[in-house]
Amino acid sequence: MGKFLQGEIVISLSFSLPEPDSPWHGTWEGAKQGDPAGITEMDLRYKHFGVNVEMVADDVEIISKRRFVTLVDLALSLSHAQRRILAGEDAAFGFTESEEVIYLRVAGDLASVSSSKRPWRVTVEREELAGAFSEFLREAHSRLTSEIPGLAANSVIQQLSPG
Repeated sequence: MGKFLQGEIVISLSFSLPEPDSPWHGTWEGAKQGDPAGITEMDLRYKHFGVNVEMVADDVEIISKRRFVTLVDLALSLSHAQRRILAGEDAAFGFTESEEVIYLRVAGDLASVSSSKRPWRVTVEREELAGAFSEFLREAHSRLTSEIPGLAANSVIQQLSPG
């Protein structure tokens, strides 16, 4: 999911659910208990829905596919970052379990992507980056609500809906 051509630069942003034997699998099963519409934002961000995420741009691994993060926390962070970069503003997002921050600095039609912990920097078209975030958000919403239909009524999950 999420490959965007920008000149010769490809932006790829995707996630995959944990295998059934992974300890992260329980982060999905636990959310099926009780009323999914009532799960708090705090629990959605930090307790449920662990996924492997990968983000690559211009062959630079921005987020390693070996990294597990909670899907809702990352999706909400990307939603905020998307709004800022579309408005021509700089943005950043981080990861609950890590000190690393990914910086998005906007200059006209371009955005430079860099890390607080690693030495790479990639420049991409701002609209393409926003498009990759948008597709990720659509896929996250779709996957969450197909796995647990009751989440469609959760106000936090509704923020991820494409419209």
